[in-house]
Parts: sequence; C-alpha cells; structure tokens
Amino acid sequence: MNPFLADHPQPLIVAHRGAAAHAPENTLAAFQAAVELHADAIELDVTLSRDGQIVVIHDDTVDRTTDGRGRVADMPYHDLKYLDAGSKFGARFSGERIPLLSQVFEAVGRRVLINIELKNLKVRGAGLEQAVIDLIRRHDLIERVILSSFNPLSLMTVKRLAPRLACGLLYSPDEVFFLSRAWLAPFIPHLDARHPRHDQITPQAVKSFHARGQRVFVWTVNDQATARRLIAAGVDGLIGDDPVLLRDALSPA
Repeated sequence: MNPFLADHPQPLIVAHRGAAAHAPENTLAAFQAAVELHADAIELDVTLSRDGQIVVIHDDTVDRTTDGRGRVADMPYHDLKYLDAGSKFGARFSGERIPLLSQVFEAVGRRVLINIELKNLKVRGAGLEQAVIDLIRRHDLIERVILSSFNPLSLMTVKRLAPRLACGLLYSPDEVFFLSRAWLAPFIPHLDARHPRHDQITPQAVKSFHARGQRVFVWTVNDQATARRLIAAGVDGLIGDDPVLLRDALSPA
C-alpha cells in the first residue's frame, strides 16, 4: 500500500520543496538535506520546459530562484540547466542547478516518499500529466508518490490515465481558481487526499475527510504552535520547510 495513504501513529513529515529552510528550494541539495534530516517525504513542484522536459521549479519564471530571467515554458532545458539555482540562498550552494524530475527520482526516489505538485494552474500543462505518469512508471514508483494540484481538472486527468496513482487536491482561498473550480472536487474519481492551507483546517474537517476515506496533508507549516494544533486535529501529514522543527513538534512538549 502507498505509505501516503496508510495509517501511521504520527503525521508524516513532508519536506516542502525539499528541506527549504536548510538548502535552496527544489534542488538536489534540498532533497538530499531532507533525507539526511529524516523527513518521511519530500514535496516538489514540476512543470514542462519549452522542449517538454519535466523540470523541478515552483514559479512560472526563473527570476526569483536563479541568476536568470524568463518564463520556464519559453526556455529549453539546455538553457535552464546552466542557471545557478543556489547562490541566492547562500554562497556555499553556488552552482546548484534546476533539476529534472528524473534526476530527483534517481537521487532519492528509493530513500524518501515524494509529493509531486503539478504546476498547471494558470495554463493547462501540454501533456504534463502524461509525461509525469510515464516517468513514474519507468522508475517503478507508483506506490511511493502522490500527485497534487490546485487544478481539479488536472487530477481528473491523472485518475483517468493512471487510476492507481494517489492524488491530493490542494486548495487555498487566495487562488481565484479555488473559487471557480473547487466544486469539481467531488467529481475527481477516488480522490485520495486533501491538501489545505494550514489555517483552513479544523478537527471537524479532518473527521469529515477521513469519513470519506481521504487523508489530510497540510501546508505550509513552519512554526511549532501551528504544527501542534494540526497534530491534535488529527492530520495525516505536515508539509513544511524545516523537518527538524516539525519532528520536534511531534515530541511531547
């Protein structure tokens, strides 16, 4: 059984964009740090480059996290792979690159569970779902991943193409898409999990989702008071930048 969907005595610790408090987000350094800090899982973001490569990056552009400028969708991976994705976090990470999802699978796919967020909210990804599914199958990781998205239509596509793949619906009231498409959630076949923002969950909501057979993974949890409140509410996973902080929150006060 996929560990994301199994019962656990404590919530899973999911390192947001890798251990983003300890290394530059969405880089191999961050994912390796998450493993070394004993996270149960990593969370990462994927989109397609101009030439159809599955790249791991959060934003639509490279401006915030690298020394380059431009939209990811307008750049081939040959150009993306030479950008410095580490120096803005710290000089010792100079030379970290934007990785391919395949490189992440090869580096840590057998050492940690992986939550893959499909970044296709503003524009439907041109084959993103199929490309990610094909890569997961090639690496035999179906039982070690969960796919998440703010876009219910994307998750409906995943379930149509690969019914066995675990899927979780992200939502936040800040997203306009949430207002226009959240009503589609009940129509996602066999939706496995809900991924609400940390201030949108209550013990009653957790019980309601559990009654539907859905797990609850909450983001982005970066302080112990919030973590302990969510643990008491019965959530199944805490998604945050610092696995050490989250692990400490699981210990008795």
